Amino acid sequence: MNVPTLAELTPKGESPEILFWVGCAGSYDDRYKRVTKAFVKILNAIGVKFAVLGTEETCTGDPARRAGNEFLFQMQAMNNIQVLNGYGVKKIVTACPHCFNTLKNEYPELGGTYEVIHHATFLQQLINEGRIKLSGGSSFKGKKITYHDSCYLGRANNIYEAPRAVLEALDADLVEMKRCRTTGLCCGAGGAQMFKDAEKGKKEINIERAEEALQTGAGTIAVACPFCMTMLTDGVKAKEKEVEVRVKDLAELIAEAQGLT
Repeated sequence: MNVPTLAELTPKGESPEILFWVGCAGSYDDRYKRVTKAFVKILNAIGVKFAVLGTEETCTGDPARRAGNEFLFQMQAMNNIQVLNGYGVKKIVTACPHCFNTLKNEYPELGGTYEVIHHATFLQQLINEGRIKLSGGSSFKGKKITYHDSCYLGRANNIYEAPRAVLEALDADLVEMKRCRTTGLCCGAGGAQMFKDAEKGKKEINIERAEEALQTGAGTIAVACPFCMTMLTDGVKAKEKEVEVRVKDLAELIAEAQGLT
C-alpha cells in the first residue's frame, strides 16, 4: 500500500493535500487497522495526495485527560504540536472522533491550530465533489443499515448529517434506532471508560445499545469510531448475532461499494 510519511515528502519539497492522523486504534488495534487500510485505499484510488506522521505520531493524550491525568495530556499534546507545527501542517483528517475532538477543540489553547476534519465529513465532501463515484447498482441498494452516533462526533461536535449522507449515497435503506442524533446512547467506551472495569449494574451499556441496533432489523451497523466499533462488535457477539449482523466503519462500506476490498 502507498502510505507516504511527511518525513519522506518534506525533503523533496512536496506537501500533501491532507495529513491523515491514524490514531492509536487505527495503528495498533487489529480490527481498526482494516478501517485505516480501507480509507487509504479510497484516498489512493481517487488520487488524494496525503501523508501520515508514521513513527512520529503519538497518542493525542485524550484518554489521559479523560481519566484525569492532565499532566500526561499536556506532555503528549505539546510533543504532537511541536511535530505538526514543525512540518507546517494545516489540514488534518482522522477516522477517530476522540482524536478529532482533541485536535480540533483542545490543541488550539496549547498552540496547535489546524483545520481538522473527521473522515465522515471528508468522505461526504469527496462524494459531493464527484471525486468518489458510487454506481447506481450498488451492492447495498435496498439493504437495511443503521448508524450509531459517536458521542464525540455527535453531541460534542454536532456532526449528525455527514455520516448519514455517506450511507445514503450507497443507496441503502437507512433505518434509525429509537435513540439517535442528539438523543443517541453512548456505546459505553467514552470518557476513558474503555480502559476500566465495569461498575455495578444490571446490564452493560454496549449490550443495551447493541440490542437497540438489532431491533431495527438492519444487517449492518455502521459506525465512525474505533471505540464504538469495539463496543458494538462485542455487544452483537454477546447476543450471538455476529453471523447475521456486521459492524462496519463508513470507510469500509465505501471501499466495499467501490470494489476496493
